[in-house]
Amino acid sequence: MSAATTRSRTPDRLCAEAVDLARAAAEEAAAPGVVGEHAGVLSEGDRVVTHFFECKEFGYRGWRWAVTVARASRAKIVTLDEVVLLPGPDALLAPEWVPWSERLRPGDMGPGDLLPTDAEDLRLEPGYSGEDEPAPSAAVSVEMADLAEAEDADVTAGPPSSLLTVPSRGSISAVAEELGMRRARVLSRYGLHVAADRWEEGFGAKTPMAQAAPAACVSCGFLVPIGGSLGQAFGVCANEFSPADGHVVSLTYGCGGHSEAAVMPKPPQPPPPVIDETRVDPFPLRPAQDSGSVPVTGDDETAELGHS
Repeated sequence: MSAATTRSRTPDRLCAEAVDLARAAAEEAAAPGVVGEHAGVLSEGDRVVTHFFECKEFGYRGWRWAVTVARASRAKIVTLDEVVLLPGPDALLAPEWVPWSERLRPGDMGPGDLLPTDAEDLRLEPGYSGEDEPAPSAAVSVEMADLAEAEDADVTAGPPSSLLTVPSRGSISAVAEELGMRRARVLSRYGLHVAADRWEEGFGAKTPMAQAAPAACVSCGFLVPIGGSLGQAFGVCANEFSPADGHVVSLTYGCGGHSEAAVMPKPPQPPPPVIDETRVDPFPLRPAQDSGSVPVTGDDETAELGHS
């Protein structure tokens, strides 16, 4: 170890004793009353020392005012270098900054918000515009184009802006539109897998609801099929009482609202009334005098009560 290294680790005596100079500089830079007790010194090099003072300002727990002082060679006057507020070992720090594209979560987008997609988004790939030959892995392949040519079909040329609103029947563009490929970008194979994994995690066979379901959605009458390759494993739930109503569900998902899980029996219908028309029940036109709850009294008795 060299002598210079030894001197740099040992604080300079005059610089270490300049506590009052350092405190005055910290109080001048900070708000009144936020500079606390002296928290030690640190040797930064030959005749360069940093004094630390506790910070009492709200919201800066564990932070320290760092005042660096220095002294020239063979000089007895200590001068001020800088005053900064630095976090200590136990300081309260803000979380690491994360780009907005990584902070965004499902459900964060509101009305009027715009979510731009990266030009190199792995979830998307170019669609078929009719200008270039489709990729070998695309739905509209070169083999399909050769088949259209063999059937004397017309291939529409030009960019999408110059294409007809409704492509002529039998053209490659018509087939591409039917397959949903006449867009600037479509889902790539990676995008399909990511969407399938996300839907399977939310409404798949491993969810607690599906584990307790009496049957799977593949046999439910409320399942609405979807097109495309994802339709082989997913559908849309149309049961308003199901927790997955309006959501894309896996065919292996299930809930207690399965259409065939429990069929309610028909309520019992009372028999129609039977009318016996072979006998006659006589009913008096006037009720009997002794049929009521009030006893029959004579005129003399009513006269005493004041009745007319």
